[in-house]
Amino acid sequence: IVKITDDHADTCRQALQDVIDDYGPEYFKTVTFDNGSEFADLSKVAGTTVYFAHPYSPWERGTNENQNQLIREFIPKGHSMRALTLTGIQAIQNALNQRPRKVLNYQSAMSVLPDFD
Repeated sequence: IVKITDDHADTCRQALQDVIDDYGPEYFKTVTFDNGSEFADLSKVAGTTVYFAHPYSPWERGTNENQNQLIREFIPKGHSMRALTLTGIQAIQNALNQRPRKVLNYQSAMSVLPDFD
């Protein structure tokens, strides 16, 4: 979970590039986004293959949609995220990464990738 200063295309591109550079491209085989203008520059990101979902096709971004739903347990829709601090974001991220997930054979992401924090 990354907090960005605005939703301009260059800001989003740089945030994604920073995450890939920080954690390593081996963890990002592909990344899929919708077609919002804030994602216009993401095809310039190095270290992964970027795909864009078809308009009005959220099922093409299933993992992203699921993650958004999990985050909304902490930040309900309609509530501003502007007041969130880095510490607050990390607390949400840690809580989610400690949850067992079916896709990981009911292990948590934190137990599968312990050094990925």
